[in-house]
Amino acid sequence: MIYYFLEFINSSFAPPGFNLFKYITFRSALAAITALVLAFYLGDKIIDYLRKKQIGQTVREDGPQSHLKKSGTPTMGGIIIILCVTIPVLLWGDIRSTYIQLVLGGTLFLGCVGFLDDYLKVVTKMPKGLIARYKLMGQIFVGLIVGAAVYFMPEFSNYATETTLPFFKNMNFDFSYLYIPAVVFIITATSNAVNLTDGLDGLAIGTIVIVMAALGVMSYVTGHAIYSDYLNIIYLPGSGELTVFIAALIGASLGFMWFNFYPAQVFMGDTGSLALGGAFGIIAILIKKELLIPILGGIFFLETVSVIIQRLYFKYTKKKYGEGKRVFKMAPIHHHFELLGWAEPKIVVRFYIITFILAILSLASFKVR
Repeated sequence: MIYYFLEFINSSFAPPGFNLFKYITFRSALAAITALVLAFYLGDKIIDYLRKKQIGQTVREDGPQSHLKKSGTPTMGGIIIILCVTIPVLLWGDIRSTYIQLVLGGTLFLGCVGFLDDYLKVVTKMPKGLIARYKLMGQIFVGLIVGAAVYFMPEFSNYATETTLPFFKNMNFDFSYLYIPAVVFIITATSNAVNLTDGLDGLAIGTIVIVMAALGVMSYVTGHAIYSDYLNIIYLPGSGELTVFIAALIGASLGFMWFNFYPAQVFMGDTGSLALGGAFGIIAILIKKELLIPILGGIFFLETVSVIIQRLYFKYTKKKYGEGKRVFKMAPIHHHFELLGWAEPKIVVRFYIITFILAILSLASFKVR
């Protein structure tokens, strides 16, 4: 909104310095700063409100014993992230952009799904919260909207069903008629993967910051004709606007991390994790970097695979031997390391380091092409 006002002033009166507001990099910096300041300002107020209303986390009794002391910690803190992303994007972003509309709309919708799940669990005391199939329906709905938009809208027509093939020059992969189902799968998978990762103080939010920093670079160069040509990647006019959204998300996430790092004053809950995971998947889809998700989001991928392996092996051994056995001491895998005796901050920081390495590898895949 401020962006349009400043654009009007610049085009009408051309005052000195107002040209800066045309540049994505400048508006991205403003979005990040605005989001960070808002998170610091709103964080304490929202946490106090959640504490006053006794909206606290219920800790599983079969989980690590060290987590029992976290019982009652305010949850649904994802509200902080969503507010502190939405406001800067509306202020500094070009909301006429289809890219902004899709990623902001998808993130908000999944945030609402997560909010409903948290509300049912914490406020109405329904142990399982939102029924899994309804949560899945919400994720599928977002996937269908994003997939259909990219598949049918003219501005995506040149590369509607294609995606960049990492590490291979002059090669793209075409999903063809399977594109929309692929998009549904990706958004469902990424939103659930971040949800599974959100089990230690600061783990999911810090990992998202690193992933989004890499996606910010990718979005910017994908929307820049010269850089995309030099790197030999798909050029998508207008996709650079996603950088403003990503910058706001990084600022909001850093502000939230101030309160969420060990020992956490607040948890993001499904309100935050489903929204952040959905944003990750949607951005990767919009800039045609879907096949980089298992690398860039390697920690999220590992957490998800560990749960799948644990469940499948348990069912297999129970059926074969009459008693279920486990591959890991507990899944997701961050709990396995906890039960091995690793301190919670040590696990979190080491996962950050791995994510940072994977982010560099993902960015390096452009040059390898």
